Amino acid sequence: MDYADKINIDKYKVPTERLKKICMTDDELNFCGSSKEVNFPKGVIGQDRAVKAMEFGLSMNAAGYNIFILGHQGTGKSTYAQSVVNNEAAKGKIPGDWCYINNFNEWDKPLAITLPAGQGKIFQKDMEKLIANLAVYIPKAFEGSNFQQQKETIVQKVSEKMASILRDIEKMAITAGFGIQQAGTKILLIPLKDNRLITPDEYNQLPVDTKEKIEINRNKLAKEIDDRIREGQVLQRISEEQTTELEKQTAHAAAEPLINQLKEKYKEIPAIVDYLDKVLKDAAENHSIFSSVHHMVNDEVATEAQEETETADEDEDMLFDGRFFESKDIKDPFVRYKVNLFVNNEKATGAPVIIESNPYYYNLFGKIEYKSLMMTTMTDFTMIKAGALQRANGGYLILQAKDLLMDPYAWDALKKALKYKQAVVENIGEQTRFVPTVTLKPQPIPLDVKVILVGSYMYYYLLSSDEDFKKLFKVNVDFDVEMDRNQENIRQYVSFIGSVCEKQHLKHFNNRALARVVEMGSRLAENQNKLSTRFNVVSEIVYESSALAEADNSEFVDAYHVDKAIKNKKYRSNMLEEKMQEQILNKKVLIDTEGAVVGQVNGLSVMDASGYAFGIPSRITARTYTGRQGIINIERETQMSGNIHSKGVLTLNGYLGGKFAQEKQFGLTAQVTFEQLYGGVEGDSASSAELYAILSSLSNVPIKQNLAVTGSVNQMGEIQPIGGVNEKIEGFFDICSIKGLTGNQGVIIPESNVDNLMLKDEVVEAVVKDVFHIYAVKTIEEGLELLTDVEAGEKGVYGDYPMDSIFYLADQKLSEYNRILANNADK
Repeated sequence: MDYADKINIDKYKVPTERLKKICMTDDELNFCGSSKEVNFPKGVIGQDRAVKAMEFGLSMNAAGYNIFILGHQGTGKSTYAQSVVNNEAAKGKIPGDWCYINNFNEWDKPLAITLPAGQGKIFQKDMEKLIANLAVYIPKAFEGSNFQQQKETIVQKVSEKMASILRDIEKMAITAGFGIQQAGTKILLIPLKDNRLITPDEYNQLPVDTKEKIEINRNKLAKEIDDRIREGQVLQRISEEQTTELEKQTAHAAAEPLINQLKEKYKEIPAIVDYLDKVLKDAAENHSIFSSVHHMVNDEVATEAQEETETADEDEDMLFDGRFFESKDIKDPFVRYKVNLFVNNEKATGAPVIIESNPYYYNLFGKIEYKSLMMTTMTDFTMIKAGALQRANGGYLILQAKDLLMDPYAWDALKKALKYKQAVVENIGEQTRFVPTVTLKPQPIPLDVKVILVGSYMYYYLLSSDEDFKKLFKVNVDFDVEMDRNQENIRQYVSFIGSVCEKQHLKHFNNRALARVVEMGSRLAENQNKLSTRFNVVSEIVYESSALAEADNSEFVDAYHVDKAIKNKKYRSNMLEEKMQEQILNKKVLIDTEGAVVGQVNGLSVMDASGYAFGIPSRITARTYTGRQGIINIERETQMSGNIHSKGVLTLNGYLGGKFAQEKQFGLTAQVTFEQLYGGVEGDSASSAELYAILSSLSNVPIKQNLAVTGSVNQMGEIQPIGGVNEKIEGFFDICSIKGLTGNQGVIIPESNVDNLMLKDEVVEAVVKDVFHIYAVKTIEEGLELLTDVEAGEKGVYGDYPMDSIFYLADQKLSEYNRILANNADK
């Protein structure tokens, strides 16, 4: 009897009930009739580990306990982060406002001060009112009779002393025989004759010795007069200083009551009290700026401002004409007294939560703005602008890791801020300039913020290579892509669907439709006992199913609406898949689904095109011949093989050596390749198929082409699980369906992948009708029996394989190769 008659292939068949785990409405969904009957979910679904990690991270106030939320796209990371952080922040303390004020000692180093939330804006307006009042009261003080009398007294005293000095100079000159004549700023001493000034002609006619005496007397008198003139200049300078001091005192006296009111109001904030003292001193010293602006404003506006100031309550906003702040100078003279409200928390109800969707450097860390004037640029402390980091101070800052790393400066600046707990406002490039430039260096603000980064595993591992990352982000919140398919999680699934329908005003789902979504969740998770937590994909199906139900005027979304939505979604994405199937059908790509061929097997792979994954068969061939090069992987030799695929092929050497080279050398050269594959190959899921092709070539036993194979193999010949099993099965099924189902076609998968099966209904129906088959194997030997209907062979007590088994035939071929190699060596 032929071995094929003895082999029982049915024992490898996967039972139809294990091809897909159907959601039974009277079992798993017995708690509701529709999504309308369930309560909304609380918190995040199926992420217990992540929730506990997040709670821990938010509760830790120690340095470095910032949070990185990582996971695959669509698991709800960002939505969860916003929700839980907002809830936590609502219980937090409202941080104070921050203002930048002028540093009168060092203008380029503005000072930062903090006030209770909402007080920053009040302080800013108080300073604006103070400027307006000073522009009224200081000029009026100079117009007052008291100031004028004191100033006139100073001037009069100096005038009298100067007149006395001039009289003395005149007497000195007359006594010495000279008269005085002024020529501009100079005093000329001219000799007298008969009490009159002599003429130049008369002077020239004088004897030489007389002239000499006159010049001696003139020089002596000139020195005495210079001494008296210097005395007058000193008096003049003292008078000017007295006038200046009087003006300062007058301005000080006018400004002091106004500033004292503010000092009393802000007496609990020493930094403001100190600042106001400096404002008083500076206003007294620079009183002229108020006088010049006062003359630019008409009396009506000034009077109105004065009257409003006198009658306005201390806490009320004073209305004043904007012209108080206009100046014909390039720079506003009153900027020095203004307040830059840097961070305003007046509307906060808890700790701030800032979600920066565009975290480039200036959006994150603030900036110093410049404006262009007269072919140059200028800035001042009022042009310092806050970034997300400063606005989040005292609370939470949520960022997407991908967006953060797009800016070449942002990550290093963020690390520095967290490490030193300071929010520094500094424009890019200030630390790297070859030639230092004069610019502002605002006082850093103490930083107390918890940063939450959200990103994929790739960005987490990328940042992990930075030694500072682990010190600064000690908490990782890992979002899983799947959860157990149990009653509680199914209830949560249905609750999620119900909440989406309710919030978005969609059609609710009946039990049959809910069952389909649950099954889709297991399909996405690629596990019958799991549900996917990629709720963005679930939401898309909910939206599209509801739209179909709306078009049908159905009260509820039914199962066929969900099925149609899934098919429509696939149709929008599977053009490449259909093109490749068309290539196979037209024999542009050679794939056999019937017959048997030596050294040729149908392997299965998964392709991903813009997020849509599909399975496609590939022809794998092997040729064996004499040599000692072992297995030659053509893809690797042409640099089209990934590392994992190359490892899988090299593993085959171990298996073959263990089977056939225990007592002799392994005299084999085998070439393996994926035919008509030009885009490269990665993964080891085809390693079992490659081994089948090599063994077929060695034994000269043909492999059935009506079967396709997937599964990786280890050196012991055990078949290991692979990914994408559903797509691979459906890919070969679709090709067989296009070419025509013959009744004996099927797919061989690893036995350990059976619980990953969530096949589409068409495949399940074909298996039920016995026109397509799914086989599961644990070893290479089992797979060989299915593919060849020939016994693989097991060594007997004498170390020989059974006659005509595949291993016997392969061993004979290898022995022949060794003889040929030995003969060639002897020659």
